[in-house]
Amino acid sequence: MMALTRFERFLGRLLRAVVWMLFAAFKLFAPQQRHRVSRLPAISNPLLLLSAMQLARKIRRKEVTSVEVVQAYIDRIQEVNPLINAMVKDRFSAALQEAAQVDKLIEEETGGEEVLEDRLPLLGVPITVKEAFALQGMPNSTGLLTRRDLVSGVDAPSVALLKRAGAIPLGVTNCSELCMWLESHNHLYGITNNPYDFERIAGGSSGGEGSILGAGASVIGVGSDIGGSIRIPCFFNGIFGHKPSTGIVSNDGQYPPASGLQMGFLCTGPMCRYAEDLIPMLGIMGGPNANKLGLSAEVDLKKLRFFSVPHNGGSHLVSPVDAQLLQAQKMVVRRLEADLGVKVQELFIPQLKYSFQIWGTMMASPGKDGKPPTTFAELMSEGGKKVWPAWELFKWFLGFSSHTLAAIGLALVELFQSSHPSPFILQQKESLQQELEELLGTDGVLLYPSHPQIAPKHHHPVFTPFNFSYTGIFNILGLPVTQCPLGLSEEGLPLGVQIVTGKLQDRLSLATALYLEKAFGGWREPGKSAAKP
Repeated sequence: MMALTRFERFLGRLLRAVVWMLFAAFKLFAPQQRHRVSRLPAISNPLLLLSAMQLARKIRRKEVTSVEVVQAYIDRIQEVNPLINAMVKDRFSAALQEAAQVDKLIEEETGGEEVLEDRLPLLGVPITVKEAFALQGMPNSTGLLTRRDLVSGVDAPSVALLKRAGAIPLGVTNCSELCMWLESHNHLYGITNNPYDFERIAGGSSGGEGSILGAGASVIGVGSDIGGSIRIPCFFNGIFGHKPSTGIVSNDGQYPPASGLQMGFLCTGPMCRYAEDLIPMLGIMGGPNANKLGLSAEVDLKKLRFFSVPHNGGSHLVSPVDAQLLQAQKMVVRRLEADLGVKVQELFIPQLKYSFQIWGTMMASPGKDGKPPTTFAELMSEGGKKVWPAWELFKWFLGFSSHTLAAIGLALVELFQSSHPSPFILQQKESLQQELEELLGTDGVLLYPSHPQIAPKHHHPVFTPFNFSYTGIFNILGLPVTQCPLGLSEEGLPLGVQIVTGKLQDRLSLATALYLEKAFGGWREPGKSAAKP
């Protein structure tokens, strides 16, 4: 491990002191949210405690109707959404009509259950979709006020594939403004709450999806991830999620579109409460590309090589990893060694200290055509007047801006980015890429913290804006990552870990997630007391 220099330690202390002063001022002047209810109502319908695969099987076998399943989820959404503000537009009437058609199809099917399973593996199963994706008849604003009247006329390819497999969309869920912040908050739909603690964030940008899944009001969902936007909400809401290998699932049909080199970093993937749903969903969403992953191949965990990296090496830009997260990761190591007879090697990778700088440099790089990526200010201006970040910040202080502080801040940061990337940072990226690809190969699995903090309180990420680099670095490297829950903290908030593998070796992290679900209990219902892992 590379020791921090005296200057780096001083800079870290100075930055933390400034952050705490800003935080104190924020607490003094910020409006406080008030919640009459402190926790979600308990789940009463047992259908809500089955995986998507179990539900599909029961529907095919006529043990339950699709209408009953869809109605159960509608009831749960109506029960919890006033508390968490996760779903922003529903299509309940259309979903019930589609469920009735499914039940009629099953009654008339003469080929047997196997035919239905092969042709329509998700037949009759409800699903929710991040609002950033096109879903026919639903809004696609990405929280931008100037897009409030936009309604999708088609489905995004990944959504279309799930619908073609028989899934029934219930509605669309909240996200951060323009999908570039780790709290799902915008001036069109408001702020989404964490189902385990309404005072805390659900993550972003797929935070509405994470929240509604964590609340037991959805079973499977669609998210996107360019810096952790699947994995961070999955971590904060105690569910499973997967950022696939680059290029497997289509990114088309979502707003904003990636530009520059960003198309190589953006990933669309599954989010769900039960690990067994990850592989079927990824297989469906990937279409023919999923064949590259060999998802049906059996994985023998005892033959894999496991590594554990407890932190990024001490970047002064990023919070230290919470002690409970460090302990949870150690418990995973001990469990792997005890159950599988493997030796988990602990590593310290010095280049990870520059994760944020690497992410920022690569995100701002021009594409292969030499054109720079669309700026955040340009995206904020879509459908309206040109946005000047400094003027927008002044308007925000007066309460007149139509944009969130996070969005304005991102636009301001871009103004100070150098158009000439640092050769040192580029060298760190190439070195890290080579080291991890050689380390992981085709049989390596790496454990890494999902985030340095357990789900923070609302708006607090403004004071720790670079913490997402724990997830963002793997977008740049193009490596597949599965987010796995590991029980609850002392405060009753989800713990978790990232499972990283080599390119196109997604099945290894997905198999590890299935094992960890059995070992640590997977998703825990919010509001119910549960022991730490």
